[in-house]
Amino acid sequence: MTREDPGRLSDDDAHILGLESAVITGHTLKLVVLEPGAGHLDLEDLRTAVAERLPNEPRAMQRIDTSGPEPRWTEATTFDVTDHVRRSEGSGCASRADLWRTVGTLMSEHLDHERPLWAFDLIGPLGDGREAIAVRIHHAMADGISAVRFLDDVLWDRHPEPLRRGPRPGLRADSAQRSRVDEALRMPAAVRRELGHRGSRSPFDRPIGAARELAFIAVPLPELKAIGASRPTRATVNDVLLAIVAGGLRSWLGREDAALPRLRAQVPVSLHHRDEGAGELGNRDSFLNIDLPLAEADPLTRLDRINAETSTRKLLDDADELFDLFHALGRVKRLGEAAQRLAGSAREFSLSISNVPGPPAPVSVSGRRVEHLFSSSEPAAHHALRISAISCAGIVGIGLCTDPEALPDVAVLAEAMETSYAELRGAALT
Repeated sequence: MTREDPGRLSDDDAHILGLESAVITGHTLKLVVLEPGAGHLDLEDLRTAVAERLPNEPRAMQRIDTSGPEPRWTEATTFDVTDHVRRSEGSGCASRADLWRTVGTLMSEHLDHERPLWAFDLIGPLGDGREAIAVRIHHAMADGISAVRFLDDVLWDRHPEPLRRGPRPGLRADSAQRSRVDEALRMPAAVRRELGHRGSRSPFDRPIGAARELAFIAVPLPELKAIGASRPTRATVNDVLLAIVAGGLRSWLGREDAALPRLRAQVPVSLHHRDEGAGELGNRDSFLNIDLPLAEADPLTRLDRINAETSTRKLLDDADELFDLFHALGRVKRLGEAAQRLAGSAREFSLSISNVPGPPAPVSVSGRRVEHLFSSSEPAAHHALRISAISCAGIVGIGLCTDPEALPDVAVLAEAMETSYAELRGAALT
């Protein structure tokens, strides 16, 4: 968004929109699992509740117009909430596998660019009486933090406002005190640390098609915090998540230690302010590239090595430096495109692992408590596996997404990650 034309997409949002293709849908998916209720969730009541709150999010009733020289937001003159809040076709899901299959199909379907780029699909009831809502939001409209804000403004029942706690992690507190010369001197060091470290050929370096296969696991947030607090140098929840993924991949790849590939995980870092308003959805992300020590057999040593690396990168503000760099290079089109290709190379990182803070207290939809909240982001060409996590009321929901033709049996990796979590918890807390 610019002062000259507030409807024009930001450079980041326009770049993400441009990535969409026949096999890339461009959206994120949040799976909201509701506890069983006395009856089925009433679709019309849900539509009414959502429609009443859409004015809280201006982008919710706008579409992207690509007919001009630059994409821009414009009012959707034929907006109808029934196009966006609906019951998923063939939604008789008796089992968890049915639910995962249904959301995999939704993940593979493009959102209609003639309408606002979001949809809520009601799924179920499941055999145990629970129901689910698959929330799809295009990344050109919102990144992970913005998507959480969208749910809070539009979907969750009214609840007390959480306390604001200053800037989000990853946002520099001292940038105003640094001179441009200081920034220029710091930037090459950040580039050396984050880029130019070509790893092994990734097992996920495969072309992808349009099909999607999803799997989900849930782990208690207090235990992740306790695991981190147990280490000599306190590890963060995100460090623990990376260690769980590393342990799962170590088992799933099923190779001898010497044959395990050197994998780097790209970890998105949000640079949003906590006090941003509803008109500031969009994308403001950077990243860190972190080595996953798959060859290390001891789960605690894996965690300590990850913690040592992430602590150094955050202390040096690498995510902020890279954000500034890519925006500076983006002013020269060919140079910016070359930098994006380098950063997105399969040899620079193997898979993306994101973690977004969701609602800290319990939330509900139409009076039904949200039992689980999961996140899923789509894979990319030469990055056939994507892992996303989101917290909700003390539980972290982790979503795995692949193209089943390129990388089948993602449910087996989910099981391996559950085992990895149990091993790490056992080693740290007993």
